[in-house]
Amino acid sequence: MFTPCLAPKDAFIQHILTIICSANQLLQAEYQTYCAADATFKIQHKDDLSPVTQADLKCNDFILHALQQITPEIAVLSEEGDVHLRHTWQKCWLLDPLDGTKEFLKKRPEFTINLSLIEQGETLFSVIAVPAQRIVYLGYTDQLPYKYLQDQNTWQQYQAQPPLESNCLKLGLSHRSRQIEYQQFTELLAQHHSIESITAGSAYKFCLMLEGEIDLYPRFHPTCEWDTSAGQGLLQSIGGGLIGLDGQKFRYNIRSSLLNSGFLAYRSEASKSAGITALQHMAK
Repeated sequence: MFTPCLAPKDAFIQHILTIICSANQLLQAEYQTYCAADATFKIQHKDDLSPVTQADLKCNDFILHALQQITPEIAVLSEEGDVHLRHTWQKCWLLDPLDGTKEFLKKRPEFTINLSLIEQGETLFSVIAVPAQRIVYLGYTDQLPYKYLQDQNTWQQYQAQPPLESNCLKLGLSHRSRQIEYQQFTELLAQHHSIESITAGSAYKFCLMLEGEIDLYPRFHPTCEWDTSAGQGLLQSIGGGLIGLDGQKFRYNIRSSLLNSGFLAYRSEASKSAGITALQHMAK
């Protein structure tokens, strides 16, 4: 859970927060424009036919420019940017300026801004912002994360709680989790646990995990590195994590492809163990 605390005195955190709060305001304004059915709102499609909107591009440009001002020596690997030189970067920012474009277009306010700092494959610092709620989760992977409530200008920090004696597992699923694998996984978990399913879009599920509302988040359909790095870093900072279906922790900007394989995100070692057991039975 998160409990009230004083504002951190870390200058880097404060600089990043200033950027992300402004980006939150930008995206929320764009969302209101879209929801008002403004005919001037622009939507395009990439080569893979996935949508990209003026909101994605405006937020991307804003964050790129802002990061250039505070960390000019660090390149940015963005969903909306040029990725050709990425293997020359030992250290870089990984950015998705609007994770959940499809949720945005369906007028579901479950979209996020994902930003993480990567060095030699490892996530060092992570941010997930929820513009519709004007909330920012951020912190270093080796420290307990913070939660900033933008409207109240107040800070909270994560505090670990003793595990509850419960046989219930809260399972996080995407709105598009209809493949047979999700049904099989859920049925296997249900043999030993009471299952509560929570459906949510984009990296917003990672925020729900930080809040204790989701224990386990399986993913059997594709994502990209900018979809998972920030969530993985924040989960690791509270004693959870994210592993591929092969059991290995994800590392970033080191593979030939930016596409991720399936994964299992977990809040605790207990939920990880339950998830791995189900995956092992699926593989038989």
